[in-house]
Amino acid sequence: MIGAAIRHLVLGGTRSGKSRHAERLVAASAGPVVYVATGGASDPELAERVATHRDRRPADWLTAETTDLADLLASAPPAAAVLVDDLEGWLVARMTAHDLWTDDEVAPLGADGRAAVAAVLEDAARWWQLAASRLGPTVVVAGRPGEGVTPLGAATRRYVDLHGEVTELLSRTADRVDLVVAGRALPLPAPLAAPTVAADLREHGDTQVPDDCVDLAVNVLPGPPAWLHEHLAATLDDLAAYPDDTAARDAVARHHGRTRDEVVVLDGAAEGFWLLPALRPTLAACVHPGFTEAEAALRAREVPVVRVQRDPRDWRLDPTAVPDAADLVVLGRPDNPTGAVDHESVIAQLCRPGRTVVVDEAFTDLLPDATGLAGRRDLPGLVVLRSLTKVWGLAGLRVGYLVAPAATAARLAADRQPWSVSTPALAALEHLLTREPERRRRAEGVAADRAHLLGLLRDLPDVEVWDGAANFLLLRTPLPDLRERLLAAGFAVRRGDTFPGLDASYVRVAVRPPEVSDAFVVALRHNLDRQVLT
Repeated sequence: MIGAAIRHLVLGGTRSGKSRHAERLVAASAGPVVYVATGGASDPELAERVATHRDRRPADWLTAETTDLADLLASAPPAAAVLVDDLEGWLVARMTAHDLWTDDEVAPLGADGRAAVAAVLEDAARWWQLAASRLGPTVVVAGRPGEGVTPLGAATRRYVDLHGEVTELLSRTADRVDLVVAGRALPLPAPLAAPTVAADLREHGDTQVPDDCVDLAVNVLPGPPAWLHEHLAATLDDLAAYPDDTAARDAVARHHGRTRDEVVVLDGAAEGFWLLPALRPTLAACVHPGFTEAEAALRAREVPVVRVQRDPRDWRLDPTAVPDAADLVVLGRPDNPTGAVDHESVIAQLCRPGRTVVVDEAFTDLLPDATGLAGRRDLPGLVVLRSLTKVWGLAGLRVGYLVAPAATAARLAADRQPWSVSTPALAALEHLLTREPERRRRAEGVAADRAHLLGLLRDLPDVEVWDGAANFLLLRTPLPDLRERLLAAGFAVRRGDTFPGLDASYVRVAVRPPEVSDAFVVALRHNLDRQVLT
């Protein structure tokens, strides 16, 4: 049986049995079936073929004759299985719409032709993205016109080439690809090896703090309050039982006005980034400078990634800078390392049907109002990640969660191992969500300490610093070796050059109590003064 939201590509030559195989697949689905015919009966022979196909289909299947696959997928019943048979009719229609046919034997594409090919591929990417956002499965049947006789004429070559590019595009992010030969379906394997991920993308502040240094690299408040110690200790009597996340998911749902099936409890919010490849994006846009684990996870699963840079003057995000073809967008709010908080209207401009927008709200608990975007059900495709690590000092417990439309949440959780989150972590999540007054006091304390540090830094010459909304500040100096100089003085700050878009002149500094910030600024001033003297 096909699972929900699966994208399935069926390939086969003429009379290979590919259509019968696809029909069996959708017949095994739980919901209704929409059969999409992309070609019509243009002559008596084709009419006979169409009738043969129609006669073997169950009477309760809905039939749609259209080449507007984006509109069909957007309007079909959400839980229906959609069978597109065949891809060739759609491609012929799109080539006609983009004026790609020619009677010439030799006809280079030229600039206009290349633009038309790109438009066809973008059309394909768009409806394939919409297929990923549905509850029900989508099965696409495609022939293999590139086999056999060498094509003659420019029009045929264009058709064969473009057909190959479209099927490759679909295959790259399909959940399953079958090759049908003589009525037998052969599932095609996934890529054998994942690409190497740049080491800098896996570099985080916890690896940058020598034992003899003051930690200004890790953005976690001091350990959990005493009452939480006691509560966690009480859960140890239950460790013989397997964890049950039902109560924790219900607590998150109540907290954000969601339903349980819209919540996935995570082994730390960072786990959520490693679930994103399950969405099979065709192109991911990662907003930078930003937390790099999302890009690392996507590249490790061979998802194409484009980087979108914030404006370095104030770190604002221009939503129009995100490519229209991107069906997955990842950004932080507040952003790490800049501390910027994008207005909700910016996020709204990014959201649309067929696109998933992932907002990392790991630092939202440090805002005066920690509501964030997790309660927004009106923004299509919005996924929000939350963490309890930062404000409660729980990095070692690994507890977080995500909220998303139910179909997206189910897809993200489908390939996880069972019992991913421990009983103590679930208990912490359930109870910390009820401690809003204490969370607010902690956030207010961080805000006061941040204002103190910001004031000290702004009094220093040659220091560019940006006001942020979390428990860190990003600053820039003329010293590319500032981090090494500060290590020699006993202070470990976070490297800036591992964030795409920044270089070694940037460092991120954690907010600490005033006495620690005072000592740090003395060391910073000393190194800046030495630089002036030399």
